[in-house]
Amino acid sequence: MGSISYENVTGGTPPLEVAIVGGGIVGVMTALGLHRRGIKATIYERASTWTEVSAGFAFTEAARGWMKQLNPDLIEILGRISQKTDANSSNSYWDGYNPRTREDAEDESKALLFRTPNNKLLFWGCVRSQFLKEMGALLPENSSVFGKQLVSYEDDEASSKVILHFEDGTTAKADVVLGCDGVHSNTRKSMLGPDHPASRPGYTHNVTYRTMVPIDVGVAAMGEKTAQGGCMHCGPDACLLTYPVMSGKMLNIAIFAYDAEEFPDSNRMTAQADRSEVEKIFRDWCPHAANVWKLYPEKMTKWGIYDMTDNPPPTYARGRVCIVGDAAHASTPFLGIGACTGVEDALVVCEVLKSVQARRETQKGEAAADALREALQTYSRARLGRGQWVPRNSGQIGRMYQWRDGRDPEGLKNKLAKAAQTIVSYDVLAPLAA
Repeated sequence: MGSISYENVTGGTPPLEVAIVGGGIVGVMTALGLHRRGIKATIYERASTWTEVSAGFAFTEAARGWMKQLNPDLIEILGRISQKTDANSSNSYWDGYNPRTREDAEDESKALLFRTPNNKLLFWGCVRSQFLKEMGALLPENSSVFGKQLVSYEDDEASSKVILHFEDGTTAKADVVLGCDGVHSNTRKSMLGPDHPASRPGYTHNVTYRTMVPIDVGVAAMGEKTAQGGCMHCGPDACLLTYPVMSGKMLNIAIFAYDAEEFPDSNRMTAQADRSEVEKIFRDWCPHAANVWKLYPEKMTKWGIYDMTDNPPPTYARGRVCIVGDAAHASTPFLGIGACTGVEDALVVCEVLKSVQARRETQKGEAAADALREALQTYSRARLGRGQWVPRNSGQIGRMYQWRDGRDPEGLKNKLAKAAQTIVSYDVLAPLAA
């Protein structure tokens, strides 16, 4: 995308200048929403280019509605690259442990726990790295700076600017800073203080092993059901999720396993692994799960899953700085709406900053600074409850998938139905009108 004349959008008023820390999915999405509203946003990303894992994720119908309000171009991209859920289809949940033969494991009367209809959530699934690359191509020229790892910031009253300090010794200034820098957020740490309980996420003692394989390979290994929609195989201390992506050409596979040990490096989300770990996890499971390790490369990366359940931030904003997405409310993936919640954050913060931008012509000095601070507090109040509900409920569902408190398919089905209703009925913008 070329350059933007912000004054044309804002009627000649100098635009707000926003620094976005983190160029992941939510950071880029937020930047595109701000640019559309005539607000200048610069992304500071620590990597040398756009970087995301080549793993699947998905957006609900509700999230796509908020995404369209954020920036319609996002829906165009997603519609073009996603695998779309059929409203008449369902997700299936299976006993992945007890069946002893392949035939029993594929026999619904013996292995199927239950199905949930897709007519509420209606997920569109895609590959994270592909979506990020497509979004990045829409950003204006010179709106992304790579190789910038945030160390700290100063909310400087004298200059009415926030000064960002990066690891390479450079600095940058902005009217407002949005921390979209993920679960191990340095923005959150700087905002709350390094000794605050919420400055660091909690390790959930879950690890993830991800891969993608051609759909025919996946079907040969896991059965025809995997090509028809999302499948969750449940069992003791682990669960195995599969669903088609890339217009049904590939099968996304994600293993979530409980691990009583600490993660190798608490400051990192990844560690090296080999597929013998996967083989060990599913050694006593049904044949599909017991052989899934063969679909993984010999050497791979595993992800430690961290969240904010135990020590949620008391606020998402202080001064002219706020935290967005996983930086605010990192969650386990068991609800499947982590990215959707980030879309909600992005829309709300874009709307409150739009209101600040609209008043810049009449508000000056301290009044303008107060308006900006209050806008970010409005964002925080609007998002705090939702941001605590998602990781809490996701963690509870994960325990049920992994039979951590016993096998309870009926309880799990009811929990999922209740959560789905909460997800789809939530009005993201309603708190702004209160």
